[in-house]
Amino acid sequence: MPIYHTLGKIPHKRHTVFNKPDGGLYYEQLFGTEGFSGMSSLLYHVHRPTMVQSLKDPVDQTPKAAVQHNLASRMLKGWHLAPSEDFLEGRKVVLFNNDLNIALASPKNSMRSYFYKNADADEMIFVHSGSGTLRTLVGNLKFGPHDYLIIPRGIIYQIEFDSQDNRLFIVESFSPILTPKRYRNHFGQLLEHSPFCERDLRLPTELETHDEKGSFKIFIRKENQMHEVEYASHPFDVVGWDGYNFPYAFNAADFEPITGRVHQPPPVHQTFEAHNFVVCTFAPRLYDYHPQSIPAPYNHSNIDSDEVLYYVDGDFMSRNHVEKGFISLHPAGIPHGPHPGAYERSIGQKETHELAVMVDTFRPLRLTQTALDLQEADYWKSWLD
Repeated sequence: MPIYHTLGKIPHKRHTVFNKPDGGLYYEQLFGTEGFSGMSSLLYHVHRPTMVQSLKDPVDQTPKAAVQHNLASRMLKGWHLAPSEDFLEGRKVVLFNNDLNIALASPKNSMRSYFYKNADADEMIFVHSGSGTLRTLVGNLKFGPHDYLIIPRGIIYQIEFDSQDNRLFIVESFSPILTPKRYRNHFGQLLEHSPFCERDLRLPTELETHDEKGSFKIFIRKENQMHEVEYASHPFDVVGWDGYNFPYAFNAADFEPITGRVHQPPPVHQTFEAHNFVVCTFAPRLYDYHPQSIPAPYNHSNIDSDEVLYYVDGDFMSRNHVEKGFISLHPAGIPHGPHPGAYERSIGQKETHELAVMVDTFRPLRLTQTALDLQEADYWKSWLD
C-alpha cells in the first residue's frame, strides 16, 4: 500500500550504526516483497531476528478438491461452520484455486501460546462479528465488526479477541492485495473519484517492544506446509521502523457507494484487487434514480469469472432467501441473475441496507468437502418458476 508510515525510534540514515542506550547495536531488517522492488519497510530489532533454535517436521495443509470441475450455482451456509477453540485449526478453506484460498473461521480463543506468519499469501480477514486487537511485530490494530484487516505476507502476528463470538471471512492471496489501480494516480495516491481515501485506512499504532529471550513458537505457512519453529527471542522486539509494507484496517462503513440514474455494474463496488481476482463491498446505498430504473441487477453471463458473494447483513434484494454468513457461488460458464420475483419487486425501491463482500475470480474455483458439508441442497434449481 503506497503510504509511508513510521513508528518508534529509527536512525537518521538507513544502513547506519544504531546504538542501544546501554551499548550494542540494534539489528536492521529489510522487510520487503518482490525481491528489492516491491513494498518494503526497515525494521530495527533488539535481538537478531534469525535465531531459530528448533524445527519440527511440517504438516501438509494443501486444500483438497471435493469438486474439481464445477458448473453448478451453489449456496453455502457459512455460519453453520462449528466454532473452534483455536484460530489456526479453525480456519477451513471452502473454495480455492491457484491464486487464492477462501476460508471461514469461528475461533473462540485468542492466540496466546503461539505466533503466526503466512509466508505464502497476503491475508484479508473480514470480521463479520467480533472485536479485538491484531498484534503484530510492527504495531497493533484494534478491530471490530465489518473491518477488513489486510495483512501482508510475512507479517508475524497474534489476534486477541474480546469475546468467544467471532466470525471471520478470510481470503489468502498468493499475490499482493492492493487498492484498485484505476483509483490511484501514478504516485499511488487515491484519487477524488475513489469510494474511499487514505484517511479511511487505520494504520498500526501501539508498537510493542519485548526485550525477551527464551523459546517462542511461531507457526509458519509455506508452500501449503505448516512449519512449527521456535525462536530464541520474542518476535515483537522491534524498537522502530519505517516504510510502506505493513498491515492496516478498513471498515466497510467507510466505503462510499457510487450510484447512478440506472443500475451500476459490480466494478463500482471494487475495494481491493490482486492477480486474477478482485474484492468488492456492496454497502448500504441509495438505489438508481431514473424514473423507470430497475434496481435489481440484470441477468449477466459469467464467461470469465466465478462470482462469490459473502452475505453480511440486510435484505439482499436479488436473492429470495439469504441469511447472515451465506456464501453464493455463481461459476463461470453459465448466466445468473435475480431470483424469480426479485426483478419486479425491486422497481420503485429507493435504497438498500444490504452489506456483502464479493470476490470475483478469473480462474475457476474448486470446492472442498467443508464447502459441500455447508451447502444448501439444489440451490442451482432456485431460478425455476
